[in-house]
Amino acid sequence: MIAVGNASLNAARRTRELDWLEATGKVDVLVIGGGVTGVGVALDAAARGLTVALVEKHDLAFGTSRWSSKLVHGGLRYLVSGHVGIAYESAVERGILMKTTAPHLVHPVPQVAPWLPQARIAQAAMLRGAFLGGDVLRTFARTSDDYLPHSRRISSAEILRYAPTLRPEGLRGGFLTWDGQLYDDARLVVAIARTAASYGARVLTRCSAEQVTGAGAVLVDQLSGRRLSVDARIVINAAGIWADQVASGIKLRPSRGTHLVLPQSAFGGLSAVLTIPVPGELRRVVMAIPAPDDRVYVGLTDEDAPGPVSDVPRATESEIDFLLNTISSAVRVPLTRDDLLGTYAGLRPLLDTGHHHGGSKTADISRRHAVITSPEGVVTIVGGKLTTYRRMAQDVLDTALAQSSVEVRRPCLTHRIPLIGAASPGHLAAVRAPARFVQRYGIEAPDVIAGDPSLLLPIAPGLATTHAELRFAVRHEGALTEDDLLDRRTRIGLSASDRALALPAAQEAFASV
Repeated sequence: MIAVGNASLNAARRTRELDWLEATGKVDVLVIGGGVTGVGVALDAAARGLTVALVEKHDLAFGTSRWSSKLVHGGLRYLVSGHVGIAYESAVERGILMKTTAPHLVHPVPQVAPWLPQARIAQAAMLRGAFLGGDVLRTFARTSDDYLPHSRRISSAEILRYAPTLRPEGLRGGFLTWDGQLYDDARLVVAIARTAASYGARVLTRCSAEQVTGAGAVLVDQLSGRRLSVDARIVINAAGIWADQVASGIKLRPSRGTHLVLPQSAFGGLSAVLTIPVPGELRRVVMAIPAPDDRVYVGLTDEDAPGPVSDVPRATESEIDFLLNTISSAVRVPLTRDDLLGTYAGLRPLLDTGHHHGGSKTADISRRHAVITSPEGVVTIVGGKLTTYRRMAQDVLDTALAQSSVEVRRPCLTHRIPLIGAASPGHLAAVRAPARFVQRYGIEAPDVIAGDPSLLLPIAPGLATTHAELRFAVRHEGALTEDDLLDRRTRIGLSASDRALALPAAQEAFASV
């Protein structure tokens, strides 16, 4: 096994590695894109003993990877739509994430589906069938009941304990199952990137790739304008929704998924993922998902998003109305725009295979990932989903290696590599640090809070984030700007008012380095 080294990402390391790249001029693998799949490829390649550079035009998790539902799905929606293969792959990868890769960032979460008065028998039967199918997948994926208990029918009283705001009138009980939930998707990306760095990968944010071929690219430092040419024996395009701008021959049909951000107070203390069927549609549901820092995320839409790709997609008015109306159909006090803290939307990089018809929806396009080699020799990975990032990374790297002359003595090892901070539940329970820090940093928590006790004070009234977290992000997690701190290392920026409160502390974190 390769000796694992320094996992700290920061401005000083970035400068050293740009200098190294300029002097050396070549690597085995150049990865373009710092989302979950790109950093997954960087970790896989570095752990196999290859020299790796990953370049990202913006920041880690800048694109789709930070806009998910934060659920590590066993693939229930894929079962419902008959995609058993994707569902099984999701269940296997969920187990690897929960048990090995990131037990500190992924925890079991209960999911309840109430049988509402307006629900048709077909909808209830479909949900029950999906939950039972999930139990079968869980068994095949060898995820024990200790991690994810089997699904069962539950009473109305039990459902109301999980979701106190549900309207009790006419409630006919419901179903309970368990799934995986990420503490935060952007934090997962940062942890994978830092783990890749510990295996020797050069992780370079604010660095774009131009004139990309299968043999290298021209890299442009977005901070200084410096340009350098890098030769690579393998070039992997993991730019997600921007993949078609990196390599030729890729045609994407983006789909927008929107979430609302609401306070827990609007849900009376929601402690499970609440699943509400969309009226009039058999297979569609809206979920209310408990989130850190007393928030609830409500999602998710699946809308065609044609036209130019914006760096930060926006929720449409009709999506906001649809999500509010669907959840309001099931709760005692209807939710309104006055309850909103914010919204977020992400674009899924779905491959346009050309098989759809005029009226087809993006919801019907396969979520299976695709690996495509361009005429210039660039190997592109698109599609897929957050839960299966590790398998996607393995597939694209295996494909690229098979087409190259690069010799690798080691197979893929990422199914047994714990990320920075990961440990067994028993070890995590013994970490001497507040629960909030253990959830975010795992066994690194004591390093984050070491030293000055004043750093443990919240950065502003009403916010849970501390000065220690911001400082750690600058020194060890590769945050280069205030946006990196507020929008990705923490999620303060989802609320515009919280962001304004936190900005002075973010500026101070850089001044203190």
